[in-house]
Amino acid sequence: MKRDLLTSVILLVVTAFGALAQSPAEKLDAVVKGRSKGILVAAHRGDWRNAPENSLQALKNCIEKKFDLMELDVKMSKDSQMVIMHDNTIDRTTNGKGKVGDYTLEELSRFRLKNGLGRLTPHPIPTLREMMLAAKGRILINVDKGNDHLDLVFKVLKETATTDQAIVNVGDNMLYGKLTAENTLPRDAYLMVVVNMKNNNVDEIISSYAVHHKTIIQPIFDTDTLSSLKLLKVNKQKSLLWLNSLWPSLNGGHDDDRAVEMGQKEESWGWLIGFNPVILQTDRPVELTGYLKKRKLHP
Repeated sequence: MKRDLLTSVILLVVTAFGALAQSPAEKLDAVVKGRSKGILVAAHRGDWRNAPENSLQALKNCIEKKFDLMELDVKMSKDSQMVIMHDNTIDRTTNGKGKVGDYTLEELSRFRLKNGLGRLTPHPIPTLREMMLAAKGRILINVDKGNDHLDLVFKVLKETATTDQAIVNVGDNMLYGKLTAENTLPRDAYLMVVVNMKNNNVDEIISSYAVHHKTIIQPIFDTDTLSSLKLLKVNKQKSLLWLNSLWPSLNGGHDDDRAVEMGQKEESWGWLIGFNPVILQTDRPVELTGYLKKRKLHP
């Protein structure tokens, strides 16, 4: 009996150590292939309530708080460098003004980011390279807004050896054939296409990605009465789903504020979970992670 007990304890320790040692790429792969039950949590623009959005500090916060994934946005500078910025201009989030593409990387480095209250911080505008190196082996990254410069995005991922821990948005409502005709994409990369569920060819778009085994579909819908939502439930192509709980126009009213401020977690997050997503993107990562863990739906 004592030996059996000792063996059980050793197995538990080994299992726990293995879970702790799991890399971000392994974690994503395990969830995608069904080896690990659960839904991953993506922090929208990082932990932006406690650090400037799209900043290195936001990334560090996400890592420290053990979020599964950070979503960030990229833009191209005047000298063709990929920097982290959501808007086309730097007006809202920095102490500068003008379009990102009107400045070189050196010029952009002189500006400082503002926090969520619009107050200036000491944090500079980071590059995609800096963010991926800081995230390497520590957290998954979703690269958004880079679909006009996919060659540069994948160049950075390849050079930093982080392709396997990144999900790259490739465009909106785009057929896979058109995407590959216009871009040379790594076969082993996770790609994500945003699909407006009001489009007439929703089924065609989703079906076209069945040939790429690492495609994630991100459906967008401002009402929950669309007949096309049945496609997500049926999911004949077994497409991987990424759903947003950010604001009502992305999820038919099943959003973060409804979950947290109105206390309607089941009506918001619970409703979204009914579609069996692989990833939920949120502006309330702490609360959503806690909710999923309570329901034993977080890996």
